[in-house]
Amino acid sequence: MQYTEMEKAYKRWLAEATEDTDVALELQKMEQDPEKITDAFYRSLTFGTGGLRGIIGAGTNRMNIYTVAQATQGLADYIRETFPRDQWRAAVSYDSRIKSRRFARTAAQVLAANGIKVYAFSRLMPTPCLSFGVRRLSCAMGIMITSSHNPAKYNGYKVYGPDGCQITSQAAKGISEKIGRLDLFRDVKRMEFEEAQERGMVSYIGEETVTAYMEAVKAQSLLGEDTPACRDLPIVYSPLNGTGLEPVTRVLKEMGYENVHLVKEQEQPDGTFPTCPYPNPEVPQAMELGIALAENLGAEFMFATDPDCDRVGIAVKSAEGGYRRLSANETGLLLFDYVCARRRAMGTMPKTPVMAKTIVTTSLAEPIAAHYGVQVVNLLTGFKYIGEYIGRLEAEGREGDFIFGFEESCGYLSGTYVRDKDGVNAALLICEMAAYYKAQGISLEEKLGQLYEAYGYCLDTQRSYQFEGAAGAERMERIMEAFRESKGVIRGLEIAGMVDYSQGVDGLPKSNVLKFLLKEGGTVILRPSGTEPKLKLYLSLSARNRQELALLEQRTAEAVERMMEGC
Repeated sequence: MQYTEMEKAYKRWLAEATEDTDVALELQKMEQDPEKITDAFYRSLTFGTGGLRGIIGAGTNRMNIYTVAQATQGLADYIRETFPRDQWRAAVSYDSRIKSRRFARTAAQVLAANGIKVYAFSRLMPTPCLSFGVRRLSCAMGIMITSSHNPAKYNGYKVYGPDGCQITSQAAKGISEKIGRLDLFRDVKRMEFEEAQERGMVSYIGEETVTAYMEAVKAQSLLGEDTPACRDLPIVYSPLNGTGLEPVTRVLKEMGYENVHLVKEQEQPDGTFPTCPYPNPEVPQAMELGIALAENLGAEFMFATDPDCDRVGIAVKSAEGGYRRLSANETGLLLFDYVCARRRAMGTMPKTPVMAKTIVTTSLAEPIAAHYGVQVVNLLTGFKYIGEYIGRLEAEGREGDFIFGFEESCGYLSGTYVRDKDGVNAALLICEMAAYYKAQGISLEEKLGQLYEAYGYCLDTQRSYQFEGAAGAERMERIMEAFRESKGVIRGLEIAGMVDYSQGVDGLPKSNVLKFLLKEGGTVILRPSGTEPKLKLYLSLSARNRQELALLEQRTAEAVERMMEGC
C-alpha cells in the first residue's frame, strides 16, 4: 500500500472511528508520527485458521472493535450462506486480556444483528470450555476472544467450527473472502447488546454447561477409588492472571486435592500481567514467583496455566536442590506414559489405541508408544490438527481409540469431550500423576529419569526469533526462502536430507515448514509462527548423555543462526 493510501485510510478512521475513545485518542496522537500511521495501516490483520491476532490499538493492522466487528460480519455472512437457518447459532467466550469482554460483546452484537442466535458466557472462561460449549449447544461456530500466551499488548479472535475444533483452512478461506468484501465502517451490522438480549438473540450460557464441562474433565481421571495416591501432597498453582483460577481450583478441590496454594500476585484475572510480561508457562520469568512459593512451602511441584488456560507448564522438586522446569515434551512424555500405564492397569486400554502429536513434538514418544502397543499419528504443527484427527476417528466410529494428544508448546488432551488442548484436563492429570507416584515413593523427576533410562536421552528445544512489522515479515520470508533454496546445506552441520512441507507430505496439508534431517540423528525444523511475528526453530537431538546433548544443541542452533544472519 502506498503512503497516500495509508494516509487516506488514516484520515477516514480519524473521522469515523469515534465510538471507542481509546482508539480515537490514539488516532489523534499519531497524526504527527508517519511511522506509527504506516505500522497501523500498512495492512489489514490477516484472517486465517487461527482467526485474528494483533496488537490492541487503532488501525486496520490492530485489534479493535472495528476490526473485530468486520471479522464477525464476515463470519456471519459465512454462517448464513453455509448452514441451514435452524443452525444459525454461535457461542462466544473471552479471557482476561485487555478489551476481551468488549470485543466479545461486539462480536455478539454483530451476530445478533445478522439473525444469528448467540450463546455468550457471562464471565471469562477458558478456551477449552468454549470448544465444549460449541458442541453441547449445537452451534455452527464459536468465537474465543484471546491471544493465548502473548504479551499484554496483544489480543486475538479464534473461530471454532461445529465440531468444537478450530476452523479448517477451507473454512478460514471462505470467511476471509467474506471479510475482504466488506467496508469496515459501512457494511457491518450492529445491534445494541441489551436490545439483542430483549429480543432473545443473545442469551447467557447457563451454569449447567460449565458444570457439564467440569464433569467431563473429572471423567478423565485414571485413579480408581482404591488406587493409592497421596492427594494431600503440597502443590503450588499460578493462573498467570488468566482464566484458570475458577475451573482449575474447582476441579482439583472436587477431586480431593485440598493442599493447593495459589500464587497471590498472579491469582486474579488481570490483562496487564503485572508480574509476567510474557504470560507463557514456557518462559522462565512467568514461573519465577510460583517456584519461589514452592520453595518456601516445600511443595512437590508447581504448575501454571496460560491466560486462556489451554496450556500448562510445570516445575518439579529436584534431587539436586531447588526446582527444575520441565519442558513441554518432558511433561508430555510423563503424561503419555502415565495414561498408558494406568489404562493398562485399569483394563480400559482400547484394542487399537491411538495417540496424536505434531511433527515438531519429541520423537521419544514413539518407543513409549511401541512399548504399550499404541499407534502414533504425526500431524502438522497446531493442536487444531489433533482436534480434526479426533473428528475423523469419530466419523469412523473409533473415537474411543484416542487416548492422548500433545504438542511441544504445553498443550495436552486425554479425552474427546473437547477438540482442543485443555489446561484444566492437563492440570488434573499432572496432579494425580504426581499423587500416584508419590504413593510409590517416586518423584516426577525420578520417573522422568526412568523413562530416559528405558527409552534413551533426547533433547527437544524451541527457539523463537522476533520479527516485528512489515520489514520483519519480509525478512522472515527471505530467511525461509534461503533455507529452502539451500537444498539441505547448512554450514557447520551434516545434513542427510530436507523435507519441504510446502509441497505436501504424507497426505498432510501444505504448510510453510522445513525439516532438516541430521546425519548424526535428530532433526532441525524451521517455520514462521501462524499467530505471532516470530520465526520458530525446533531442535530434536539425541546423544549418550545430557552433557553431550547440551553441546550438540548449542552447536546446531548456532549454525542455523549464522545462516539466518546472512539473510
